[in-house]
This record gives sequence, structure tokens and C-alpha cells, in this order.
Amino acid sequence: MTGRVLVVDDERSVAELLEIALRNEGYEVETAYSARDALHKAARWTPDVALVDIRMEDMSGIELLSALREIGDVAVIMMTAYASVETAVEAMRRGAFDYITKPFELDEIKLVVARAFEYKYLKSENLALREELKKYKVSEEVIGKDPKFLKVLEKAKMVARTDSTVLLVGESGTGKELIAREIHKMSRRANNLFIPVNIAAIPDELIESELFGHKKGAFTGATSDKKGLFEAANGGTLLLDEISEASPRLQSKLLRAIETKEIIPLGSTKPIKVNVRIIAATNTDLREAVRNGKFREDLFYRLNVVTIKLPPLRERKGDIPLLVEYFLRKYSEKHGIPKKRFSTKAMQILMRYHWPGNIRELQNVVEQALILSQGMEIEPNDLPQELLDAVKHPAQVFDFTQKGFKTLEEIEKDYIDYVLKGVNWDKRTAASILGIDLSTLYRKITKYRLKPPQKGGS
Repeated sequence: MTGRVLVVDDERSVAELLEIALRNEGYEVETAYSARDALHKAARWTPDVALVDIRMEDMSGIELLSALREIGDVAVIMMTAYASVETAVEAMRRGAFDYITKPFELDEIKLVVARAFEYKYLKSENLALREELKKYKVSEEVIGKDPKFLKVLEKAKMVARTDSTVLLVGESGTGKELIAREIHKMSRRANNLFIPVNIAAIPDELIESELFGHKKGAFTGATSDKKGLFEAANGGTLLLDEISEASPRLQSKLLRAIETKEIIPLGSTKPIKVNVRIIAATNTDLREAVRNGKFREDLFYRLNVVTIKLPPLRERKGDIPLLVEYFLRKYSEKHGIPKKRFSTKAMQILMRYHWPGNIRELQNVVEQALILSQGMEIEPNDLPQELLDAVKHPAQVFDFTQKGFKTLEEIEKDYIDYVLKGVNWDKRTAASILGIDLSTLYRKITKYRLKPPQKGGS
């Protein structure tokens, strides 16, 4: 984790403890023991996030909050041992990101700081998207001329005019989140937040708190009120990715939220009205999940108002050269490498490959080849060995045209096992190739009982 955090507290022991804890998380940290010192350092150093004690001798934390926000786009988290509803409301009214009461747990501080950085990222990302709207009908990242893909864009443009719930269906790596962002950008909600949440990446015991928020004391560790993502996305769009992974309890709560446009934070009995456009995404067959009793039928029909199916890359191979050109330009700029090109033979291999990981896999292959190739032209030998093997021996690639189809779970298991073996069970690299969080990969490994190859000797 990178980013700048300013810790402001006239109690030196507290400030120094926070400095050590946050440095260990990978942040750059400056400490200030007075409000005036904080303003001086903020003007010189420009922090991303500030942890501010609400009571100091030379200036109140509320006053410092306003002054910091005039200096720059600083996410300010207030800290106080004198908790009261009045000070919390005033801090939030003045633009504080969050409010923490002393004594606090370091894990709580780390979590709130991480959320502040996530919020800043989402905010800056959406500002950039709004700027792009002035130049493009869709963002530069939306690439393709295949008729199947153009139908997706046309449908996305049509549904963007409405507030209808949308269900995006497609294999992993086909660009479901990208299309969801485009729908948001083309909608009347474009000036508000687009917040993606991966249901499968958040532990079951935390997902309800993340989505709906909680009140102080709702459960062990809930030391302050927390706004959920439904409320944070009010007026905007919430993408519920991997919706098929929602537990029965969460499905019930999502159904109520969509039907009533209300949420109830954990530990509260008072509903909160929310105006959120829901886009759900899945790489599984929800109808089959309904038939198997794994997904609520009523929730399915609430989500399935408009369905957009994204084609896999193997069904739009004519777009591969366009995508390759875009990724070459993107990563040559990112890494400061002169722009290269794929040789005819290397491009032929890309066109013959089955792309089980779809566009995300292509993106990774192009970036790797650009970095590792020594000449200005990328040759077949610069491509990953597993890709060359799959093209040389097509039987190694899943063949969907034969009888006896595998279930989606069997295909997923085989592909995860295939990727893990291809990277010598380097889980971080495998998670990156698969396009999933490391925690999600661990759950899949446990679910499918996958094990690394036995090494000789013990």
C-alpha cells in the first residue's frame, strides 16, 4: 500500500504509535503535535489522508479539518476521546471522511485509513471518467468492432438512459466491470459515484457491514458507526460482481433493499432511503443456480430486468489485433518502454489460442511480452510457454464442441489448476492471471481441494 498519511495529535505517544503502525502498512507518514505544525507540513508535503485529534490546544480539530481541505483533496479522519453525537455530526458536515473514538484498536485505524484511500481512488477515477466523456462517447478502454461486441455496446447505451437493474453475464475476463462503468458514465447518474464490490472477495462475516453499514456496538469490534456502500453510492451506481456467491441471508437482504429502496444498517432498526442503480455481474448460469436451489428466484427476476451477455474473446477474435495495439501503447507508456509490435508469426499464435482467461489473459500476455522481449518485434519465443504449448497441442485446451460438456465448476477447477501449475504454484501470480483476489483464490483452492505437485523427498 502506498500513499501519504499525516498524523496530528498533541499526545506524542499516540502519534508515534500510529506512525509506526501505518509505516508498517507501507504508507509514508508524517506526524504533527499541533494544528499549526500540521498545516505547515500539509502545505509542504500534501498528504492524501490525515488522522486528526479533535481537541488540541492551539486549534480545534474541526477548524483544522476545514483548513486542511482548503490546502488540497485530503481525506480527514477525526479522532477523539470525547465522543458525542454533536461533534461527529459537525465533523461530517464539514467534510470529514470518518470519525473514530479513543481508545481505538490499531486494526480499526488501519481499516479506516485503507477505506479512505479506496474512497479517494474511486473519487479520482470517477472524475477522470467524467473528463473522458467530453472527448469520447465511450472510454478509450472500450475496444472492438466485432458485431457481437457492438451489440453489447448498443444495448448498454439503450439501458443507460433508464434506471433499470442490469444483469451482466459473461466468463471471467470478458470486461463486465468495464461495461458496467460505461453504463454508469452514459447515465444521468454519471456525476455520482460508481462503486464496484466483489461479493466473493469479502468474507461472509463482513459483507453485510460493507454493503449496509453498521451502528456502533452492533458486533464485537464495531466501535463507531460506519456507512455502507449502498449509502455511499446514493445517487450513483453499485456493481455487485460475482453475485452468484451471495449467501442465502445476503440474497434476502439484497432483495429487500432493491424492492424497498431502503437499507437497515446492522444494529439499527431505522431504515435509510437510498437511490442506487444496481448492476449485477456473474460468470455463472443464475437460472441453473435457481433450479438447484442455490439462488433465490425472486432476486433473480429483480436483477434480470435487462440482461447483457458479453461474448468470450474466442468468439470475437477479429478484435485481438485492436486490443493488442491498445495494450502495447498502454504498457509502453506505463513502463517507459519503446512501443513494440508483434511479428506476424506471434500474432498468428495469439489468433489461434483459445483464450480461456479472455481479455484479462490477453492483457497480461501482452504486458509480459513487451517487458521481456529484447528486440523491437515480439516473436513467438517471447510468449508464455503454456500459451505456445496450448497452440501446439490443441487437445490441452478445453474443447466445448465435443459431447459430454463439463459443468462450469469443473471447467473452473481445471483452469485454476492449469494456471497454478503454469506458474509453479505462485499464488499471487496465479491470482493476477485469473483476475481474482488472493483471498478468493485461497477459497477456490480449498473448495476444489487443489494441491501442488509432490516434490521428491521429505
